[in-house]
Amino acid sequence: MKLATHCGKISAMELPDHPEIGTLSIAHLDCDAFYAAIEKRDRPELRDRPVIVGGGKRGVVMTACYLARPYGIRSAMPMYKALKACPHAVVVRPDMEKYSRIGREVRTLMLETTPAVEPISIDEAFLDLTGTERLHGGPPAETLAKLAARIEEKIGITVSIGLSYNKFLAKLASGLQKPSGFSVIGRAEAVAFLRELPVGMMWGVGPITQARLERDGIKTIGALAAMGESELVRRYGGLGGRFARLARGEDAREVESDEHRKSLSAETTFESDIGDLEELKRILWRLSEKVSARLKAEGSAGHTVTLKLKTANFKLRTRAATLAQPTQLADTIFRAAARLLERETDGTRFRLIGVGMSGFADAADADRPDLADPDLARRAALERTMDKLRDRFGKTSIAKGRGFSEDGD
Repeated sequence: MKLATHCGKISAMELPDHPEIGTLSIAHLDCDAFYAAIEKRDRPELRDRPVIVGGGKRGVVMTACYLARPYGIRSAMPMYKALKACPHAVVVRPDMEKYSRIGREVRTLMLETTPAVEPISIDEAFLDLTGTERLHGGPPAETLAKLAARIEEKIGITVSIGLSYNKFLAKLASGLQKPSGFSVIGRAEAVAFLRELPVGMMWGVGPITQARLERDGIKTIGALAAMGESELVRRYGGLGGRFARLARGEDAREVESDEHRKSLSAETTFESDIGDLEELKRILWRLSEKVSARLKAEGSAGHTVTLKLKTANFKLRTRAATLAQPTQLADTIFRAAARLLERETDGTRFRLIGVGMSGFADAADADRPDLADPDLARRAALERTMDKLRDRFGKTSIAKGRGFSEDGD
């Protein structure tokens, strides 16, 4: 692991010495401390200073450079705590318009390398370089190192790269040697590498699921692997099957480029089955916000809203509604999905809910004034104002009341 002495440019990325490096082609590319790196690029006097990008004293940290992180500063930390831990840090207010523009520049360089780019957020993406050897005159690993050099040369920021044979392992690898790291996880060592990792590092395992597994005495991925798939399925249903596959280093998800992707969705599995409509709506709203944020980050919109439900006895229900025009708005996505949900809540208890968008269109064609919905313009303006406040003060700085439960969770 590198120890950062400054956050300026780092020497050319070196290819790891790995026996499988010539045969792997699935990568995860992650910009290093993206917002802070851009500010340091534009203000060279900050190069050797700890920098925090975020709101004022009542705001939260959006990102911290690598000189600030040894003080324990992390994203979403309250700003007052961050400044208490590192009082000499320089705080920079975020400029999301600039960050979005530079994110698109990075994305363009990725797409010049391979058309199979799946954006995850403004500053990270999966890439599939299968079959690009002839085009680039070398194996994917060499092409990725050259891409990292081009990003540093043309844009002035560094990236870290993870290379493996699937998305799950590629994403894990990209975080191993930040900043400006290149890490590889091959087939031969995958299971041994995963064995000691906490279960919270598995794809799709959030804090609630991690806590549930730990209550059951399962703290590491190796402990999951030792239980076997049949036992995991008996305990956790379909989720247990996914746990077993990931613990073996298996992930069949493909890299889905915008061109070929058919849908975009967010879903969650409950610890206890839920049948109450209002509680389901509160969860649905949060999922709608996640889908909306991804659409906005990608500059796309969707025509069709799909609701996904799984009953307590694992029966899957999907319902869809096509909108009059494409949308990016969480409010519009939620309203359409909530109408579908209302028709399904007849006392049935559900263990999973999800919402997705398909029928993609350009953002420029989305959410135009509509005589049939005169309140649309007001709702759109309100949501965009909330987006700007979140960009400025952090994602948790403002939320609609429908996102909260009565007990404040």
